[in-house]
Formats: sequence, structure tokens, C-alpha cells
Amino acid sequence: MEIQKVAKTVNLAIDEALKELNTTIDNIDYTVLQEPSKGFLGIGSKPAKVLVKLKEEDKPTNFKDEKIEQKTEAKKIEKIEDEAIIPSINTNSTEKRIPKMVSEDRFNEPIKQEKPKEINKNAPTIAKNFLKQVFDSMKINVEIDAQLTEKNTLLIDLKGNDIGIVIGKRGQTLDSLQYLTNLVVNKGEYSYMSVSIDTADYRERRKQTLEQLAVNLAKKAKKTRRNVNLEPMNPYERRIIHGALQNDPTVKTYSEGNEPYRYVVISPK
Repeated sequence: MEIQKVAKTVNLAIDEALKELNTTIDNIDYTVLQEPSKGFLGIGSKPAKVLVKLKEEDKPTNFKDEKIEQKTEAKKIEKIEDEAIIPSINTNSTEKRIPKMVSEDRFNEPIKQEKPKEINKNAPTIAKNFLKQVFDSMKINVEIDAQLTEKNTLLIDLKGNDIGIVIGKRGQTLDSLQYLTNLVVNKGEYSYMSVSIDTADYRERRKQTLEQLAVNLAKKAKKTRRNVNLEPMNPYERRIIHGALQNDPTVKTYSEGNEPYRYVVISPK
């Protein structure tokens, strides 16, 4: 027995198939027919499509039992991780490994992969050629300056009369251009290179605006003794809000909601 499922991601499509077949992932074979794609600037996005087939020697199992098994297995893994030990830096004894907390608001950039240490010195040219094609398609004239730093970071500065179009609403277009350029530059067998695209110091001005906004809304939260919800922001901007108030002992910040509508909450302590 086999079925096809379409969803936002491959994992979600497989989950839907498992529910319909009333089985577990160990009992199926699946083929990804179509990888999900966000498209360019939100245009031309595609969902994930998978073909799921039951293994002949296996029969459907009770899905509720499987969920219980998955929870049990997750607890076992968590216990193993908690009991892992590492040598202490300052003494000869050993201590329990403390799991490293990773912020859920990390900026959504391409995953850094292990690559040789060789630096792609042609990265500035590659980036400029890519961006030129994009701006030509948008029918706007933009001057592109790309410089490679000693820290293997590609800094790109854009100038022109249509900078407002390049920035987009709250910097969304600029962020998309940066993400796509990051993908293009980091193709091939070279060390990972961070890409930063800015225009007219927009990112610094936006950072200062968000920091001031955070301070003002923190005062409001303390005065009213109520939570203050900010508008939805991307992970990079949410990090700025968190950072601006992290040393304020009278309030705390956390994020709620799902992307792309995730937002920061400022709560009085």
C-alpha cells in the first residue's frame, strides 16, 4: 500500500502519511517527490511532496502506542545526554555535561557545514554577478560594492536611487537578498563565508530604532504591570530586542507564536 502526501515540509508530509496508514516510520519506505521551496521573495513557493509505501513484511501498528514509544525513547536519549561526562577544565575530576542552550531566535541563515579551510577569493565577484542579475530582473539600477575581510566575511554595500525597493518593508527584501547571496557564495568546496548586505547604514539605524523601542515598551510594561506584545519580527530583530533588555532586572523577554508571525513579549517581573 502506498500514498502520496503534500505538506509544508517533508517531515510534516511523512507525519500525515503515518497517521493515515496508522503505522510508524520504521514500517515504511518513502521517496521525496518534491522538496519544499520558499521561492524568491515569497513568489513561486512549493510544498513538499512525498510517496510513502508500507513495507511488505510489516503490518500497521497502533499509532497511539507508537506515540508512547517515541516519548519513552526521547526520555532515554535525554537521560543519556544528561549523564554524559566531560573532563573539567580547571580540575582533574569529571563533571556532568551541561547541555548548551541555543536561542530559538537564531537568524535563519544557511547551515554551516564542515569544509576545507581554503577561502573562496572569487566570492566578491560571484556575489556581485548574482546581485546584478537580480537587480536587472527587478529593472532597478544599483551600485554594488563587495569586500572580503580578513575574518572571511563578505561585506556588500548597495547604493542607488531605488534603495527603498531594495530594503523592502522592515528590511524583508534586504534580508532575502542576503540569504540568497549567502547560498550562492557558499556553494562549492570552500570554507563557510558569512555574508552581510547593507545599504545607507540601514541595519545600524534599524538596530538603534529597535533598541529604543525595546526600552520604551519596557517602561510601559513596568508602569502598567502588564505584558507588552511587539509586532512580528524576524529572528535577527527579535534577538536585538532580547539583547537590549537582557540586563534590565525589572522585566523579562521571551518569544511566542510561529514563523513568520513570531513576536517578542516584554513581561514585568
